[in-house]
Amino acid sequence: MRDPYEVLGVQRGASAAAIKSAFRKLAKKHHPDANKNDPKAADRFAELNSANEIIGDETKRKQFDRGEIDAEGKPRFQGFPGGGAGPRGASPGGGFEQYSFRSGGGPAGGQGFGGGGFEDILNSMFGGAAGAARGGRRGPQSFEFDTGTATAPDLDLNVAMTVSLEESVKGGEKRVRLPNGKELNVKIPAGVVSGQQIRLKGQGDTVPGHRPGDLMITVTVGPHPFFKIDGSDLRVDLPITLYEAVLGGKVRVPTPGGAVELSIPKNTSSGRTFRLKGKGMPKAGGASGDLFVTMRIILPDGNDAELEALMQKWRDTHPYNPRSDLG
Repeated sequence: MRDPYEVLGVQRGASAAAIKSAFRKLAKKHHPDANKNDPKAADRFAELNSANEIIGDETKRKQFDRGEIDAEGKPRFQGFPGGGAGPRGASPGGGFEQYSFRSGGGPAGGQGFGGGGFEDILNSMFGGAAGAARGGRRGPQSFEFDTGTATAPDLDLNVAMTVSLEESVKGGEKRVRLPNGKELNVKIPAGVVSGQQIRLKGQGDTVPGHRPGDLMITVTVGPHPFFKIDGSDLRVDLPITLYEAVLGGKVRVPTPGGAVELSIPKNTSSGRTFRLKGKGMPKAGGASGDLFVTMRIILPDGNDAELEALMQKWRDTHPYNPRSDLG
């Protein structure tokens, strides 16, 4: 992915507020629902989410600025502990187990290769014929696996992956890059939540003599420009006009599955919340959470003399105090 500062169009020294403002502006512009005829809108929106996941988070931003993680939030390769070239958790001596040739009939004081001489090695490899030709000893020969004090290496890989809210709801496929440079297409199950892990067996590190490790992908659902995740439920603030609040009517409400119509009654106050059942995040078993829609009355920009005159007249003839309970 590109540099997250470049993706959001902000300078490296930008404030947290400037980054948040840039993300919201671009997310609204490139949201797939607003660009249904643009097949690349979803990719741009996902890139914005990923960039904000890095520099919109104070801790991750510092890690990125110090070069500890890359633009996708993955740890940068720093070399193996102790300067060795072996894989993580490997045993001393290059990370490989030790193999020894041992003779079943040689003297206990033999030199090299576990007590047997070079003839023992030839006898082991060629069934004793070479040893007979060289006047060597005959007898049962064996090849043994000597683990010594080494422990099994940790071959599992752990990477992080950020998905959009739409991807977490509907599922899909996303490409992930591993620390070793390998790239994989990962199937995202519908209903995945932040903190959930996806295990891909056999896609971790490899060492001769051991089964490949697994790849563990920890999923994070990136922030959304207007939805807020609350467990399996979603919450959204819906702007409405003054006359919609007073007169009531039908308004369109965005949901992860597409916009729906909501009927609001007359005299709806700002802050009133409506529940849309089953319009939230998928849950285990096939059900879904709910979407809670909170009304926010928005007045028109600028001064409106006619509206002010109407409100003055209404104030004089219909006075009331909504703060009477506050004392």
